[in-house]
Amino acid sequence: MAKKKSKFMCSSCGYEAAKWMGRCPGCGEWNTMNEEVEVITKGPRGAFQHSTTATKATPIIHVEVQEETRIATEMNEFNRVLGGGIVPGSLVLIGGDPGIGKSTLLLQVSALLSNQGKRVLYISGEESVRQTKLRAERLGVHTPELYIYSETNLEFLNQTIDEVQPKFVIVDSIQTVHHPEITSAPGSVSQVRECTAELMRIAKTKNIAIFLVGHVTKEGQIAGPRILEHMVDTVLYFEGERHHNHRILRSQKNRFGSTNEIAIFEMLHGGLKEVLNPSELFLQERSQGAPGSTIVASMEGTRPILVEIQSLITPTSFNYPKRMATGVDQNRVQLLMAVLEKRMGMMLQAQDAYIKVAGGVKLDEPAIDLAVLTSIVSSFKDQTVRPTDCFIGEVGLTGEVRRVSRIEQRVQEAAKLGFKRAFIPASNIGGWEFPPDIQVVGVETISDALRESFQNL
Repeated sequence: MAKKKSKFMCSSCGYEAAKWMGRCPGCGEWNTMNEEVEVITKGPRGAFQHSTTATKATPIIHVEVQEETRIATEMNEFNRVLGGGIVPGSLVLIGGDPGIGKSTLLLQVSALLSNQGKRVLYISGEESVRQTKLRAERLGVHTPELYIYSETNLEFLNQTIDEVQPKFVIVDSIQTVHHPEITSAPGSVSQVRECTAELMRIAKTKNIAIFLVGHVTKEGQIAGPRILEHMVDTVLYFEGERHHNHRILRSQKNRFGSTNEIAIFEMLHGGLKEVLNPSELFLQERSQGAPGSTIVASMEGTRPILVEIQSLITPTSFNYPKRMATGVDQNRVQLLMAVLEKRMGMMLQAQDAYIKVAGGVKLDEPAIDLAVLTSIVSSFKDQTVRPTDCFIGEVGLTGEVRRVSRIEQRVQEAAKLGFKRAFIPASNIGGWEFPPDIQVVGVETISDALRESFQNL
């Protein structure tokens, strides 16, 4: 006979408590403890079932390794983010802001897979079958191997998967699915955790690749307990700004490939279109000869991307100068400005600083330091750098320019787009051939880089 057990769980971090508290001891948030009633049955549920037979430990040298088979779609950008294609039996979580294009992307991927003769089951918990059909008509999706099903009951979902026998399943979204034996509301910590565990069991036992769409909070994190991201094999974030047509699919976790891979798409009326050369997209509206504008070759996963960094340095009218950054870490900007003050004698204490990465891209690697610093100096001195210069390098607190990874790929990408000079760390010179159409300038300190970049500094 089933028994009921009441407990309180934090909706932000998943902290469990026996009684209600106003403030969560785990994350410190207020009014996030929600009561949840669990139904305890005789046997365990979900993916965490006890094994009836004991297994033995195996020496690692005796473990046979087989290469993961991947199924590639005709969308090469999507394949690359996943590490080369979709792995059968994998569980993939895709998060993103409302209306960013998650459902559109997965419906297009479903069409490409079904056109290859592979059966796809698209489960929509937020839209009716007719609404999904209308989106498919707009995207030009017409294939008999794509099945649409509107349901949120996990037991009915499992039965439908057994009946349809698909190779791929899309669940849109995991926050709408509920387990009938759990009395808490859909989207709660217990529901999301248990439903994900059951779908993981289905993916592994039936060798079906399952894609889960996840809602995000106002901070941009996937809603629900953090364990959700630990359970799945791959976590993808679909990013972009409403005022820009391009979207970025970023890999945050991937058990079958590289992390921090990105794919660039352009949102058009007929759906998402791949951007095969994102550097041209980010540089096509660049204003030539404007102070405060520099170019950096940043690595996103295994791909080099050239983006523009813009700075605006103006005298402040406040007691404390403002420091604002979009696309780069604000603390990194403050650090670089402190280095300029100490090592180059530039008085930036009475200046407001506004830094932006054009195109809505977010850069978080150390190799952008030299470009950000040069951009600040260019705006502060009101002097332009050559429009054909590119800056790559990490800047230390003592003003040295430090080595970065994959320098050859970065310089080759700059040469391919017509840049004539590349400023790189002096320690990165040697052991590789420079492209013939670009001059590589090795610098040891920021003083060397600024002296070569500006005529009268």
